[in-house]
Amino acid sequence: MSPREPVRIRTRSAGDVLAGLSALAALTALVAGVPAVLLAVFGSPWPDQAPTMNDLTRELGPSSIITILVILVWLAWLQLLACVAVEAYAGIRGVGVPARVPLAGGVQSLIHRLVVAALLLFTVTSAVMPAFSGKDLGPSRPAAAQAERFQPVAATAPVDLAAPETPAETLTDAPATKAKTTKIYRVQPPEGRHHESLWEIADRCLGEGRRYKEIYALNKGRVQPDGSRLTIASLIRPGWILEMPDDAVGARTIPAEDLDEYFRYGHPKPDPKPDGDPEPPPRAPQPREPAPEEQRPRTPAPEPPKSQAPAPPPAKQAPTPEAPGPAAPAPTREAPQRAGESSAPVEIGWPQGLAVASLLAAGVLAALGRRRREQMGRRAFGQMIARPEGVEARAEEALRVGQDEHAARLLDIGLRHLSTSLAADGRTLPTVYGVHLGEESLDLWIAPADHNPPDPWHAYDDGQVWRLRADALAALESEDLADVLAPYPGLVSIGTNQTGRILVDLEAAHGLIALRGPEATRRAALAAIALELATNRWSDHMRITLVGFGDELGGGLAEIAPDRIRNVASLAEALPELEGRSQEVRQALAASGVDSVLTGRCRGMFGEAWMPHYLIMADQPTETEADRLVALARTGQRMAAGHLVAGEVQGATWTWDVTADGRMSAGVLGFEVDAQLVGEEHYRAVVGLFRTAGRLDGTPLPAPVPGDEPPAPAEHQPEVDIRLLGPIEVIAPGPMDDTRRDVCTEVLVYLATHPGGVHPTVLGGAVWPRGVSAAVRDACIARVSDWLGRDSRGRPNLYYDERGRIRLGSEVRVDWSVFRWLIWRSAAEPASEAAYMSYALDLIRGPLLADRPRGRYGWLAADDLEYEATARVLDVAHRLAVLRLEDGDPRGAATAARSGLRLLPQDEGLWRDLLRATHATGDRTQVERTVDELRDHVGRDPMIAQMQPETEALIEELLPHWRQMAHH
Repeated sequence: MSPREPVRIRTRSAGDVLAGLSALAALTALVAGVPAVLLAVFGSPWPDQAPTMNDLTRELGPSSIITILVILVWLAWLQLLACVAVEAYAGIRGVGVPARVPLAGGVQSLIHRLVVAALLLFTVTSAVMPAFSGKDLGPSRPAAAQAERFQPVAATAPVDLAAPETPAETLTDAPATKAKTTKIYRVQPPEGRHHESLWEIADRCLGEGRRYKEIYALNKGRVQPDGSRLTIASLIRPGWILEMPDDAVGARTIPAEDLDEYFRYGHPKPDPKPDGDPEPPPRAPQPREPAPEEQRPRTPAPEPPKSQAPAPPPAKQAPTPEAPGPAAPAPTREAPQRAGESSAPVEIGWPQGLAVASLLAAGVLAALGRRRREQMGRRAFGQMIARPEGVEARAEEALRVGQDEHAARLLDIGLRHLSTSLAADGRTLPTVYGVHLGEESLDLWIAPADHNPPDPWHAYDDGQVWRLRADALAALESEDLADVLAPYPGLVSIGTNQTGRILVDLEAAHGLIALRGPEATRRAALAAIALELATNRWSDHMRITLVGFGDELGGGLAEIAPDRIRNVASLAEALPELEGRSQEVRQALAASGVDSVLTGRCRGMFGEAWMPHYLIMADQPTETEADRLVALARTGQRMAAGHLVAGEVQGATWTWDVTADGRMSAGVLGFEVDAQLVGEEHYRAVVGLFRTAGRLDGTPLPAPVPGDEPPAPAEHQPEVDIRLLGPIEVIAPGPMDDTRRDVCTEVLVYLATHPGGVHPTVLGGAVWPRGVSAAVRDACIARVSDWLGRDSRGRPNLYYDERGRIRLGSEVRVDWSVFRWLIWRSAAEPASEAAYMSYALDLIRGPLLADRPRGRYGWLAADDLEYEATARVLDVAHRLAVLRLEDGDPRGAATAARSGLRLLPQDEGLWRDLLRATHATGDRTQVERTVDELRDHVGRDPMIAQMQPETEALIEELLPHWRQMAHH
C-alpha cells in the first residue's frame, strides 16, 4: 500500500467565529424576530371570525390593504422558515444538495450562506459537504473483505494540511525520565477510505478492542487541537491526540506537563525534542521507481562488454554527462532522417498537460482515429493520408504516451454494466459524486451509502464506496452492453492525486459550479474539461454549449466534435436552449413516471429525454446573467444538465479554486488535486490534428530509388527476426532481462523502421521524449547490441557507421522491409504481380505493432511508418482481391481481403471486397455470415456509429431485405 500524505484538520479562525456568530444572530432575528414584531404591532394573523361572502365584495380601505400586506409578510416568513429548515437539515445531516424550496430563488441562496457560516461554530471543517454524510469524518470499516490489497484511494474528507503527522507504526516508547510521564496516541489520517476507530486503537495498543472505553474515559470532553471535543466514542478524527493507559504499546511517551500543550497545539510549545525520543519525520509520498533505463545514473555507465557494437567515432561521441539534477530537460528533437539528408533541430516543448491527461488523451486519439479512418476512405490509390508535423505531431506524441485506453474502457464498460445489473434487480442507480480511477481499481463515492452493490462490484467504507477491480474488465467486455445508456455522462476529470485520477459528476451539483483562479489557468482547466467531455466514450449523445472561448478555440472544439459541441459568443444565445431543455426533462419525468433521470437511464425509458446538456463558460457572467443562470441551474434534483462557469458567482452550489501553479481544490467535495490543464498552445495543436485529418489531399507513397531499394529477403531462416506486421516479436540469440525488454524492443523497432541509420541523439529523443542522459541511452544501446549478437561472419548485428549513425546488420530480417521488397518486385515483374503480393500479405499477422506497452512509441505520431504501412497494405489487399476476381478465383480474393483486414479490421473498403468475393462463390449462407460478422464488428466499436453508406448499399444489393433479417 502506497504511503498517504497526512491529513490535517483546519482549525477555526477568529474570522470564522465572528462570521458564525453574525450568521447565527441574523438567522435568529429572521426566524424569531420577524414574527415577534408582527405579533407585537399587528397582532395575530388569524381572523376573529370566519370570512363571509360579503368580505369578497366590500370596498377595500387602508386597513384592508395593510392586512393583505401583513399576510404576505407572514407567507414570506413561512417560506424563509422552510429554507432555514431545509438548509440546516442538509448541512447537519450531510444528505446531499439541499432540496429546492418553491419560489425561494435568491432567498434560499442567502439562507444557505447564513446556515453554512453558522454551522462553522459546531463543525471541524470550513464547509458543509453535500457529497458525503457526517459518518465520513468518523471511523468506518470496509463492508467487503478488507484483507484484499488494492491501490489505496485518496481520503475524501474535505480537509487541508496544517501540520505533519507522525505515523502510528513509528511511535515507540520513550526511555524513562525523572519527570512523570504519560502516553499519547495521534489519530492517523485515513488510508484510502478507511478511518481509524477507538476499537482498532485499543486492539492495536492495548491488545483488546473492548478496552476502547478506557481510552474514551481518559479523553471525553477534552478540547482537541482543531477546537472540537470527543463526545461520542464512535467519532474520532485524524490529528486528534488521545491520552492512553499506562500499559499501551506503540504509543508515544511524553512528559506529563506537556500533555495540555499537545491537546492545545498538537505538539509541545515550544517544540522541544526530548533526548532519546526524536520526533519521527512525516511520511513522504514515494514516487514510482522508474525503469532502469529511465533512471539517471550518478556514476558513469559500466564499460560495454566485448561483444557489443564498436564505440562510435570520437567526433560523434556525446560528452560525458555531469551528475544529473532532479530532472533533465527534454533534448532538442530532430526529425528522423534518411541517408544523405541534412537535419535541422526543431524546438518543440513537451506538452506535459496532454501527456498526463490519460483519459482525455484516450478520447482524443479515439476520435482522431475515427476521423482518419474516414480520411483513409477518401484517399486515392497509391497515396497515404496527410500526417501532422511540427507542434501538432509533438502534441500527438504526448497524447500517445499519456493515453490509458484500458482505464477509459474500465470506466465506460464498468458503469454501463452497473446500470444494467441494477435495472435487472429492479433497483436504481446511486448518486455518484466522485470517482477514483487507479491502476488496480475503479472506486465510486456514492451517497447515500449502500452495502449491496451488484457483482462484480464490492462495497467498502460502510457502503460509501463501490469498487470494481481492473482485472474484471475482460469478463465485462464479453457482455452485450451496446444498447445500455451511459448512466453518468457528466463525469469529468479534474486532476490527479498520488494514487490515481479524480473525476466529478457535473450533474450531481444540482446547481451552478463556479471555478475561480487566475484567468489563464482557469481557461486551461475549462478547456481540458470541454475537450474530455467532447471526446470521451462513457457519454452518449450529449450537447455541450461553449461560451466565451472565442471563434478560434471554441470553433475548433466544435470541429472536433460537431455532433456534441455548439460554440456561442454570449450567454444570452445559450440560455433559451438551456431553459427549453430543462423544461423537456421535467415533462419527461412527469410523463414517464420515474423518480429521477438516473432511474430513466437505468431502465432505458424515454432514452432521448435523459441525454445531457452541459454549459461551459470561460468568462465570468454579469450579475444579471449569474442570477438567471443560478435560477436555471439550482433545480434541487438531477436534470440531465451541468453548468460550469468561470469566476466568483453568488449562489453557486459548488465553488472550485485553481491556483497559478496548477493545484485545484474542489471546495465542499474535499478533493485536492493536480489540476488537469490544457494550455492554449496545446489546445490549438489538438485542433490542428483534426484539421489535418480532414484534409483531402494526400501524399504519394514513397517509391524505391536506385541504391535505396529494400533488401531482398534471406533464403534461410535468419538468426535475428524483427516482426512488426502484427504483435511485436523479436527473435534474437542474446540474453535480455524482462524488466528491460520493453524499452530495448522500442529501440530496436525504431532502428528497424529507419534502415538508413539513426543518430544517437535522434534515437534518444524518440524513445525518451521527456529527456535522457547520454549514459543511459548508450547503456541501453549496448544491451540491444548484446541481444542481437553477431552475424555469420562475426560482425555485430548492430553497429555505428562511419557517420556515427546506428544501423542494423544486413542479416537482420525485418518483416516490414521484406513486405516492401515484395511489393517492389511485384511492380517490376507484372507477370508475377499476384504471387508477390500474396507472399507479402502472408506476412501480416495482425494490426501494425500490436500489443504495444502503454506510454511508449509516441514517436509514431511524427513518423511515416503507420501512414505508409496502412496505405500499402490496403492497396495491395484491394489490388490482389480485384485480380483474383478477374481470374475467376473468388476464394483467393476473399483470402486477400481478409489478409488486409488482419492489419486494419475497421476498413470498410476491404469488407466490401470481402462481400463481393464471398458473393461470387455463390454461397448465400457465407454472405449472410459475413454480413453478420461485419455488423458485430461495427457494434463492438464505440467509435463507429454506423456503417458507411456504400457498405449498406452493397449489402442491400447482395442481400435484399437484410435489414429485416437483421432485426429478427
